[in-house]
Amino acid sequence: MLPKLTENKQEITAKSLETAGHALLLLPVSKTLPELPGSAELKAAMKRRDIKIDALTKSPVAVQLPGGTLAVVAMLKADASTFETHELVRKGLALLMAEHPRSLTLAVWGDAAFKARAAEAAVYTTLVNAVPLPSRKSKADAVLKAVALYGHKSADGFARAKALAEGNLLTRSLTVQGPDELTPGVYRKRIKALAKQYGWTVEEYGFDKLKKMGAGAFCAVAQGSPAKDAAIVRISYKGNVSKAKAQPVAFVGKGICFDTGGHNLKPAKYMQGMHEDMNGSAVVLGILAAASLMKLPVALEGWVALAENHISPEAYRQNEVVKALNGTTIEIVHTDAEGRMVLADTLTLAARAKPALIADFATLTGAMHYALGSRMSGVFASASALAHQASRAGTASGERIVVFPYPEDYDSQLDSTVADVKQCSMEGEADHILATRFLSRFVGDTPWLHMDLSGHSCKGGLGAVMSDANGFGVAWGVALLEGLRG
Repeated sequence: MLPKLTENKQEITAKSLETAGHALLLLPVSKTLPELPGSAELKAAMKRRDIKIDALTKSPVAVQLPGGTLAVVAMLKADASTFETHELVRKGLALLMAEHPRSLTLAVWGDAAFKARAAEAAVYTTLVNAVPLPSRKSKADAVLKAVALYGHKSADGFARAKALAEGNLLTRSLTVQGPDELTPGVYRKRIKALAKQYGWTVEEYGFDKLKKMGAGAFCAVAQGSPAKDAAIVRISYKGNVSKAKAQPVAFVGKGICFDTGGHNLKPAKYMQGMHEDMNGSAVVLGILAAASLMKLPVALEGWVALAENHISPEAYRQNEVVKALNGTTIEIVHTDAEGRMVLADTLTLAARAKPALIADFATLTGAMHYALGSRMSGVFASASALAHQASRAGTASGERIVVFPYPEDYDSQLDSTVADVKQCSMEGEADHILATRFLSRFVGDTPWLHMDLSGHSCKGGLGAVMSDANGFGVAWGVALLEGLRG
């Protein structure tokens, strides 16, 4: 549960600041420090440490006030991007959250426009980091229970920031759970519970049903698990739209709850953390949760492919040929390229529902991580207009993306002598592009965006989020929906 937020349009007083305990103070850029509560102590600390005022735009400064309050001060540039603003606020909050406060004070100064922007960033960044992620440590840290904001009062109680924070928290909470905690079977039960909470409807396509339907790509991966609890799950959110505008946007997510690599077994270094290979599915659920809380007037469908990639006598092998749900035959080249296999049949199902747009999310390729590192994610778009919408959503949300091309001539690397297409290339060159070319065979003519989540985990945090697992894609997905409506 997110902490209670109280708002006060009046600027914070010296007395309130000195008794706050922990406070984040956000100022507009200026050549001199304004006279405000705590400014004398801040000036003294900056003089002692030989810190110039412009350094506050890059690194927040912490100072202890006479009453014992730990105050952190930062200056936000008017032309800073959403990402830059979130990063600076996160750095300031990290100095405070390290002490595990039960209450936190936020204070903003400046003109009305600056206060609104700074307050939104401060509230979102605070709320998204307020709740600890699931842990089985025997001793838990104190939990932030209350947040007080001074200097600005919102019109709606920061409903959007709260919704994004809750959606992001859901994504991260699912992502960090161990493979013994979140099996496909447990995940399915969790989705049903979420459906009751948010008012969604759920339809499950279990392993046996998918096998009868001819979903050979998904079942090839899932058949290695003795539990046979894999499924493609469809989640629907209606959004109070009229039938005339009911053509949905479909979000598709890779949900591999643990990835051994199959017969092409991963070495220990690369198998570590493979319980997070279901992050794409968690992003889909986080977007649906945020959209539901915001009551966005759009019909949404989430399609999540839940399975494990096991090594076993029943697991699929190199050189097998399997037939996907849309009839495409696939030559298996590498059993660790399982993500594109489960997504192939899931995308086919999503496309059959005739959505206005499909956007899929997957921790898909190492190639994208090599291309971008862990601070951005890569996106592919089926049309230039969609590419621009994806880029605008990245700028607005603070979740940075790079749009990649995927030209048809790359298809020659997936030519097969025994099937319609190879699953991948053994060489591994440009695998992020080859994976996209492969997946494009399963969306038909539906407008399509594919996000390869190289930025889903970043050591030390990213943007607004302090934890390594950062929920990348939730804020982007909501911004994309808002852009489509606009």
